[in-house]
Amino acid sequence: MTQINMQQVKELRDRTQAGLNDCRSALIEADGDMDKAVDNILKKGLAKSVKRAGAVAAEGEVAAAIAADQKSGILVEVNIQTDFAARNQDFKQFVTNVVALALKSPAGTDLSQCAYPAGGGTVEAVRQALVGKLGENITLRRWAKLTAKSGLVHSYVHMGGKIGVLLAVRVGDVSKATDASLAKFADDTAMQIAAMSPLYLAVSDIAQDDRTKQSEIFAAQLAEEGKPEATRPKIIEGKLNKWAKEICLLEQMSVLEVEKSIDQIRGELAKTLGCTVVVDSFIRYQLGEGIEKKKGDDFATEVMKMSQG
Repeated sequence: MTQINMQQVKELRDRTQAGLNDCRSALIEADGDMDKAVDNILKKGLAKSVKRAGAVAAEGEVAAAIAADQKSGILVEVNIQTDFAARNQDFKQFVTNVVALALKSPAGTDLSQCAYPAGGGTVEAVRQALVGKLGENITLRRWAKLTAKSGLVHSYVHMGGKIGVLLAVRVGDVSKATDASLAKFADDTAMQIAAMSPLYLAVSDIAQDDRTKQSEIFAAQLAEEGKPEATRPKIIEGKLNKWAKEICLLEQMSVLEVEKSIDQIRGELAKTLGCTVVVDSFIRYQLGEGIEKKKGDDFATEVMKMSQG
């Protein structure tokens, strides 16, 4: 029988996230061939599908698509448990087909209950089958759609699907919707959103609860610093103004034209085009944001448990 060492077991575990005993068994069955061992782990995924269904899926892909007329676009996040499985071609094809379906669907549609574009039943049925095949939980976490009747919708995906942005821009003159300078503004602004993570479009959009909470945080900080109580209101007001510029897209300073805000650049473009230019809305997805990842035992702890039977 082929001798299997712990370094091989660790490598297979890193590639598949399977348990140590499963990895050792798969390597023995494959006579130490790593690629065959990976295949063995994947082939046994069907038996694990029920067990995996409740597992945390925080890796995966954020994908986007824009309609041919650029009047609408979609953003989709599909999650899977490991980055290794996220690179699997079957998973990537599943994402591609879901994106194609979303682009043709009305906003708010429950995509899981729709017919899968490539056949095989509903999206949910195909998802369950893929969970069984890959041995990892998969979730169609969220999707959104933006439209722009008198402008364009633009998308930007960063870091191979780790961050996705959808942006709708409106112009006062429909004939300017295809102008190259408008497309550049949309692309630059989408990259700004990806890089700077604005929470709101404009200062007027900031929720009062968020403003109040931030004001309380600043007040507590000033009290901790021992600032005179009489001076605190003006200091807090200044801090709130600075905070608003950091979290509102139009108020942010451009990462490309550092001396100008996004709103200033928008205003300059409006003059160039000779019509109004309005950033209507944006959506930003970051892969796995808000998902609490469970922390399992580290490799050394698992080895100790395995050695103790």
